[in-house]
Amino acid sequence: MARKKTTTRKTAPVPTPAPAEAAAAKPAAPGGGGVPQTFRFTAPDAMSVLLVGDFTHWQNAPIPMHKGPGGVWEVTVTLPPGIYHYRFLVDGEWRDDPECTLRVPNPFGSQNNVRFVS
Repeated sequence: MARKKTTTRKTAPVPTPAPAEAAAAKPAAPGGGGVPQTFRFTAPDAMSVLLVGDFTHWQNAPIPMHKGPGGVWEVTVTLPPGIYHYRFLVDGEWRDDPECTLRVPNPFGSQNNVRFVS
């Protein structure tokens, strides 16, 4: 009996919040009930910048950012008060927010940025 050869594809791990984070994760508020939060990332040569975090269920509902003058990508989202973990996906690569000084380790050996909304 011949064995069927199988192959596996390697894909980048998708950050998922720890159980405590999952319980606190809240989707971005579509039209109100929150506080506008502006996220910026400078990447003049990037073709795409996405905002991802516990409020977007990470890569399940990324938020596209818009490129402005000087290669500064920006998006404003409305978030209810709380603590949020986020990162940027720049042309498919995970990047930290250089303007964020508060970071916490994630299970993938890097760090998530933290934003408090009050």
